Amino acid sequence: MPIELLGMIATTAGSEAKAVDGPVVDPGYVKEFSRAHEEAGFDRVLIGYSASSPDGFAVAAAALHATEQLKVLIAHRPGFVAPTVVARKLATLDHLTGGGRVAIHHISGGSEADQRRDGDFSEKADRYRRTGEFIEVLRRTLTSPEPFDYDGDFYRVEGAFSAVKPATDAGIPIYFGGLSEGAVDVGARGADVYMLFGEPLADVAEHISTIREAAAKAGRHIDFSLSTRPIIADTEEEAWAKADRIYAEAAELKARAASGDTLAFARPLHRERSAASADRLQRHAQRGDVHDERLWLGITRLMGPAGNSTAPVGTPAQVAEALLKYYDLGVTRFLIRGFDPLGDVRDWGRELIPLLREGARRRDAERAAA
Repeated sequence: MPIELLGMIATTAGSEAKAVDGPVVDPGYVKEFSRAHEEAGFDRVLIGYSASSPDGFAVAAAALHATEQLKVLIAHRPGFVAPTVVARKLATLDHLTGGGRVAIHHISGGSEADQRRDGDFSEKADRYRRTGEFIEVLRRTLTSPEPFDYDGDFYRVEGAFSAVKPATDAGIPIYFGGLSEGAVDVGARGADVYMLFGEPLADVAEHISTIREAAAKAGRHIDFSLSTRPIIADTEEEAWAKADRIYAEAAELKARAASGDTLAFARPLHRERSAASADRLQRHAQRGDVHDERLWLGITRLMGPAGNSTAPVGTPAQVAEALLKYYDLGVTRFLIRGFDPLGDVRDWGRELIPLLREGARRRDAERAAA
């Protein structure tokens, strides 16, 4: 089946290897970054979430109005806004931006400290159960032709109804991520797309098998997305040299952040329980910097328990083939973002993205012929 390619936009330039030197919200950069993704051939862009970040719905609206076809994936954390309200916000935005361009990504919250910044002191197990209820109420609000009641442990509504429904029959796709205890059941029962980090192939295969089995028990089919940070160059040697430079730049920024330099992207790390999926990446990194020939975890090891930090390294053809091995496992969506965010998007549009699409098409044709 055709793959979906997702990028990730932000309101100012910066990464682990690139210091932030602009305003927190740069409208011109949001417009330029969004258009670069559309021109490079991306289908959708993720707008991330943290307790100190600009509002994702506002950023999504800016990205949608700056482009013609680019879709958005708005990350949010259940527990701060009622699901009925979020449903109306999503459906309204869908209508105002041409229809069929809006999706939502549920993050139950891996950082206790960040949850508490917004006033949430609940336990992680409760947050997953809350997410499950949130998705159920959200979906019913988006689809129910008549008022409905709901009485759960976390949400209770009477006569809930939204006059505004999604603009197309495709509805509002629901994405979900997490591998902590309780996460698989919630995602398998409620999500359309389950988002995974770029772990080694064998581990991703195991996750897909487990989640598919849980979804089948619930009578559902679920798709999978994989998040990585490709590093490409004209030759493999140049690509690994580029990875070394990124590591050196990230190490310098990390040191600057530890010394209190507020222009650095990285911040001093606080010791706290982190998300299970991020912990898994750290364990992989401790076993070695390179897995499956070219999956590089150097930044993962350097930066600590942060997500989406693993990088396939090589020529565009080599990186495309490395990612398509996940396609063979059942991944149909790839979220890729760079250490040079805007420059990498433009580079990927020239070779990597066409190679990924052609590789998926060729594999589908071979399977059909077989």
